Amino acid sequence: MIKHTTVLCMLLAVALAVVLFLVKHEVQRLETELSRLDQEIIDERRAIHLLGAEWSHLTDPERLARLATRHLNLRPIGPEQVGGFSDLPWRPARDADEGAAAAPATARPPPMSDTVISNDGMNDMAASDIPRNRGRRSSDPVRVQGARLRTLETARNRLLIASLAFGLAFSLVAGRLVELATLSPDAGSRVARMAATNPTAGRGNIVDRNGIVLATSLPTASLYANPQEILDPVAAARSLVSVLPHFDAAEIRRRLSSPGRFVWIQRRLTPAEHHAIHRLGIPGLAFVEERRRVYPHGRVAAHVLGLTDIDSRGIAGIERTYEQHLAADQAVRLSLDIRVQHILRDELATAMDAFHAIGAAGVVIDVHTGEVVAMASLPDFDPHRPGAASDAGRFNRATKGVYEMGSTFKLFTAAMALDSGRTTLEGGYDATKPLRVARFTIRDYKPENRWLSVPEILMHSSNIGAAKMALDVGADTQRAYLARLGLMSPAAIELPEVGKPLTPARWREINTMTVAYGHGIAVSPVQLATAVAAVVNGGVYRAPTLRPAAASLEAPQVLKPSTSRQIRGLMRLVVRRGTGGQADVPGYRVGGKTGTAEKQVNGRYHRKALMSSFVGAFPMDQPRYVVLAMLDEPKGSARTHHYATGGWVAAPVVGAVIRRMAPLLGIQPIAEDMVPPMPTPRPRQQQQQETPLFVAIENAIADARGRRLAAN
Repeated sequence: MIKHTTVLCMLLAVALAVVLFLVKHEVQRLETELSRLDQEIIDERRAIHLLGAEWSHLTDPERLARLATRHLNLRPIGPEQVGGFSDLPWRPARDADEGAAAAPATARPPPMSDTVISNDGMNDMAASDIPRNRGRRSSDPVRVQGARLRTLETARNRLLIASLAFGLAFSLVAGRLVELATLSPDAGSRVARMAATNPTAGRGNIVDRNGIVLATSLPTASLYANPQEILDPVAAARSLVSVLPHFDAAEIRRRLSSPGRFVWIQRRLTPAEHHAIHRLGIPGLAFVEERRRVYPHGRVAAHVLGLTDIDSRGIAGIERTYEQHLAADQAVRLSLDIRVQHILRDELATAMDAFHAIGAAGVVIDVHTGEVVAMASLPDFDPHRPGAASDAGRFNRATKGVYEMGSTFKLFTAAMALDSGRTTLEGGYDATKPLRVARFTIRDYKPENRWLSVPEILMHSSNIGAAKMALDVGADTQRAYLARLGLMSPAAIELPEVGKPLTPARWREINTMTVAYGHGIAVSPVQLATAVAAVVNGGVYRAPTLRPAAASLEAPQVLKPSTSRQIRGLMRLVVRRGTGGQADVPGYRVGGKTGTAEKQVNGRYHRKALMSSFVGAFPMDQPRYVVLAMLDEPKGSARTHHYATGGWVAAPVVGAVIRRMAPLLGIQPIAEDMVPPMPTPRPRQQQQQETPLFVAIENAIADARGRRLAAN
């Protein structure tokens, strides 16, 4: 009805514009006609003036002939006809003398005669004909001026009448609109439909890489009331609270007693609530259809998907990033695999509960495309009840949070040292005693107190060895490599919640040393996983993405392929012989690196507040995926001998995720690798089961030990 009224108003406006145009055109025409009449009046006055001048010379036959011919439109007269004018009444004198000889001034013209001068030569003419003609012409300007005024007045009256008519029409339409909106019995339903989200406007689905729906919109009912039709607000409020227990009865009663004709009671009812309220049969309550955003998997991918507001506008996550596409009812496909997402979140939640951590985060990335296959942050929230989420639950630790990631950075230190030629796998550094720099002391968590080769520095996670290796690389080279790996700028991922890395304001020598083992620089988990993917995939950096991507896309080469191969061997060594043994999965050749960093509390590092993590990749001979797990402030248990480091609390999470996800993704185990890790050197025949690179690394370790023994 309101739409039809709007169309009617538009038609009336068009009609008014047409009428005004026609009236204006008529006024212009009349003004043109009046201008023409004014010119004729001027011409008539000039003719009358000339006629008066000729009248004073009627005694001259020639002048009389011209007068008759030119001004009276008579035939030329002859001399014999001039005498007929001798008896004409008084006329103006030509000069003073003639005026004296003329008839007395008081003389009045005689009565009008019936004789006239005609075109057929009649010489009889009424003496009063010419003066009468002059009198008639002299009144023409007055009559024309009056006609002009009457015409203008008519135009003004027409315009005024048209304006009044259309003003009245618009007043009637406006009054009808007010009546429809506020006074008619079904006004509330119309207001509700206008206030509610347009039920015909859909919002696009969000699906995972396999087409499984992650977010969709379904029709739902919203409850409103017309307080003027509520017979008993108190009883109605009591009944509604029995169905909607989260409401306060006093608040409902206040709404039902308001003076207006429309008030919202509850948006987006569940089907059960809709049915129960409908059965109450309370007069004055009604429903309007809207669309509700639904997330079939609940909390599982809450931080990635984000959420919408009450009017289905994206306010976080993918919902916000692709608001224009989704609002246009276009589907958005993500790189997530909801199966892997379930696995990652489940394992993180289990570890978080087991070690009483305050938070956790995890990422799974395809090393060849940069696609994020899974991303989780705990605690999370229920996207169907965003108002109940805590601040910690809404915070995305995987992309927004930045943390000192500890010894995982030793992978980058070794990579840049090997890639720049500052050291080799056979090289090493003295780690016999702590390293003192000004007022700072760098020590190892479990010191070996001896000279360590490059493989041993990673295997035993030596801070001293990593710091000395970084000094060989240099601050400028260190910053350049970290920038190439995307660790100096925010992650370029399709989420609005992205944190900015924290880097030293002044990159001094001490910063170069601490950054080598992951202190003094804070990055997000997704940045760390992406950088590790570049290290193991042949040295190609691919930015993280939540959309399907192709491996054929061009990407920068940040490390030599030979360096990437060496780091893969070192990561495998960490799992087989070092601190990451609990991440190993027989048959999948898992490699990785542990990380344990003390958190800053009130500006100082707290030894009991740890950020424990493990980043792994598999299979190490031809890596497919990088898996990262991080726990915030875990507490050790009897099972971990009360240790809460990355190797004890985070490495098992990565191992469990790989064990569950690899078969789903079609990755076949390697039969010859399905042997348990050995804490002691193995016989030569068992070494042959590993890749030649792994054997070379073990030989480098043996050579380093031999040099140490020879030196002693």
